[in-house]
Amino acid sequence: MSLQLRRISLNNFRKFREPLTIEGLGEGLNIIIEPNESGKSTILEALRAAFFVRHATKNQLAQSFAPYGEAVAPEIEVSFDIGTDSWKIAKRFLKSPQVEVTGPQGRAQGEDAENRLQALLGFVKDSSQRGDPTTYGALGLLWVPQAQALEVTAPGSIVRSSIQATLEAEVGTIVGGAAYERVRKRIDEQYDIYWTPTGKAQSKGRWQAARDRDQQARQTAAYATTRLDALETSFGELEIARGRLKVIERELADETEQEQRAGLVQSLEIARAAAQILETRKAEHENFSANLDRLDDLHAQHEAAREALTAADESLAAITADRDQLADQLDAGRTKVADAKAALDKARNERAAARQELSEGEERLARRQRHAAIADAHQRHTELLNLEKRLANARNQAAQVIPAEAFARLEANDRAVAEARAAVNAGATTIELTGDATGITIGGEPLTPNSPRTLTGETQIALGGGILIIRPPATTASAEARLAELLERQALELAEWDVADLAAARTRNDTARDAQGTVQLLETKITGLTPAQPLLDLAAGPDALKLFVAGVPAESPASDEDEISIDQLTRSLEEAETAAVRAETLHDQAVQDLREIEDRDRPLAAAQAGAERDQTHASDRIAQLEGKPDFAGLADAIAKAREDVAQAAVKLAEATRDATAHDVQAISRKIETIDSRARAGQTRRSDLEKEIARLEAIIESEGGKGLASLAAAAAEEADAATQALARLDEEAATVKMLKDVLDEARAEASRTFVGPVAQRARVHVERLFPGADLSFDEELGLASVTRSGLSEACGTLSKGTQEQLAVLTRLAFADMLLEQGMPVSLILDDPLVYSDDGRLDLMTEILEEASQRMQVILLTCRDRAFRHLDATRVQI
Repeated sequence: MSLQLRRISLNNFRKFREPLTIEGLGEGLNIIIEPNESGKSTILEALRAAFFVRHATKNQLAQSFAPYGEAVAPEIEVSFDIGTDSWKIAKRFLKSPQVEVTGPQGRAQGEDAENRLQALLGFVKDSSQRGDPTTYGALGLLWVPQAQALEVTAPGSIVRSSIQATLEAEVGTIVGGAAYERVRKRIDEQYDIYWTPTGKAQSKGRWQAARDRDQQARQTAAYATTRLDALETSFGELEIARGRLKVIERELADETEQEQRAGLVQSLEIARAAAQILETRKAEHENFSANLDRLDDLHAQHEAAREALTAADESLAAITADRDQLADQLDAGRTKVADAKAALDKARNERAAARQELSEGEERLARRQRHAAIADAHQRHTELLNLEKRLANARNQAAQVIPAEAFARLEANDRAVAEARAAVNAGATTIELTGDATGITIGGEPLTPNSPRTLTGETQIALGGGILIIRPPATTASAEARLAELLERQALELAEWDVADLAAARTRNDTARDAQGTVQLLETKITGLTPAQPLLDLAAGPDALKLFVAGVPAESPASDEDEISIDQLTRSLEEAETAAVRAETLHDQAVQDLREIEDRDRPLAAAQAGAERDQTHASDRIAQLEGKPDFAGLADAIAKAREDVAQAAVKLAEATRDATAHDVQAISRKIETIDSRARAGQTRRSDLEKEIARLEAIIESEGGKGLASLAAAAAEEADAATQALARLDEEAATVKMLKDVLDEARAEASRTFVGPVAQRARVHVERLFPGADLSFDEELGLASVTRSGLSEACGTLSKGTQEQLAVLTRLAFADMLLEQGMPVSLILDDPLVYSDDGRLDLMTEILEEASQRMQVILLTCRDRAFRHLDATRVQI
């Protein structure tokens, strides 16, 4: 099943001194494209730390998580899915380290959380605490840091075990799988018991103890046999001596033979009686021992019940004291909750009152603003009417402007008239009279002195009685006609526009242009004077204002003249809101404190009930035991029982010695040999009696020690020790042989496993290297590639090819781990940096296909190489 990362949050982790959150990771292909030194590798390192590094670790690796030069606590939070289950892990290092894992089974913290995460992801605890990726399981192989993808490395033991378990059905063997590991572990444990790592026998342990036991048992058996032989020899010599003595005594006095026989018969009866007494003493000893054991058991039960009662009393007293202490806290907590509730109700009432005051103030202010707005509208209406009058006048003046083409004609005519006048003046005659002009006329009109006149045609000047006729040149007449024509045209143009001359036309145009500016100014003022007024639902524009004024008469000033401070009312409401929030917080905190006290009291109440129950049970048990008949005077009864057992043991020892001293068979043999030894000589009688006395003393001394039983027991012990040593020798040889066989089988199975691994990897590799054959070593590491019949070791290939093979073999292992049902995802940091364009396109295509089976995350700085992929793009 695929492991889906959903959300990653970092804080105070290496370069990320401020909180960083990465969200939106999808199920398939995800690409994070960022420049160098933007923190991509740091994100991957944070993921490995969150999942695999113990939170309480404070070694050099954990110290490196903190930003350089800062004593802070690195924090990581990761949300992820495995199958249909959602999980979340939050971990903090160095300062107040902690970890919390939340999942379908609830929340776990501390070591429980670490163990749950370890069981979930299938990794082992890193005993070296140095960040060994081989302990990270499948994700240690598939979350590839920067530059590590260049190495074609073998998977760790955890991944190999999972892969080998997947291949067991294919190769038909358990060697190398989980079952093999269990068997191998058991055999290694047994091997260490018997053999050293160099293959020599252990000099300590149960095997050596068995050898020591065998040697000691043999020595003890030999010594017991020697003593028993000596005793048996003494018995034989005594029998011989007595036989000889009887023979001699019978030879010396035949009448004593019957007495001797009678004595032997009596001895036989004594031996039989001694055996019966021995059985009686054994039964007595067993009865007394059983009675002592019963009394001791009753005493032990009573002592245990008293100890249980004492423990229950102490526990109940401690719990009662704790509950008494908590009772005051409960009363104080309840009082605090009640006070907080009252303060909360008061704060809420004050907040409601402040809201009411603000609402009323806003309504009053709205009414006042409406009155002011209506008055302002009427005032603006008056100003509007004045402005519209001025605008009408200005528009009338602006309408008097002479068009540019007409004004151009006026100017052209004026220039033509001026030119025609100049032409007329150029061909005309100028006269001027100085002095007295009395009686002089020109054209019938008196001539004005000192006033030059230009004559353009024939002119008669009366000089007293005579007439002076002046005739200018002929060209002057045509110029004058041209001037008259132009003057007539000019007069028509001026009459058309109702102006006296060109200067008047210029003045009119200037006035009209000024009026146009005035029109624009007045229109702007009118627009500014008639804005929209949302308070009155008044649209912008003069027509809307006129319509509003026509429909809404002017209102008298509002009677409410009190000052209204919305800011003050708002501040009052905010203060009331703050007070209410504070009261709610205090109330919630008081309730929470009370709940915490109640939570602390609840287990104490349960413990108190349990202690009372234990106390009752212990008291009942004591009463039950003390009510037994045997309890009264139990100490005296135990002492008496012990005394009885001791006396019975003494009697049993005496009976045993007596029974051992009289041998029925020996006595019978003596009786049988009396007749043959009665004729012994008197000369040997004294020597035989001395020998008999000596031998009897030896037998009396050694016979009571039970040498036969000791020798038999020693022989049995020696046989048992020999057999035990033989079994251990055989077991040690068997364990050694099993270890050798398993080593050979493992090597053979490793070669067998390589075939399926190579076949799966070849599915990916053949797309990149058609016809290539792969060779893996026993650790499932890619050893060589064969192309066109030429085998090449991986270390001799180019960096680009090694990198591509490393990615492809990891994909093959990921597919096999998916078959095993392990949580799998693939993260590559700056992958395929040495790939050419062709292989890069093919590799990205393979990664896209892999993303359909598992989540794939690419961390890269190469936008051009991966921009064409259809993937979820995430930014840091």
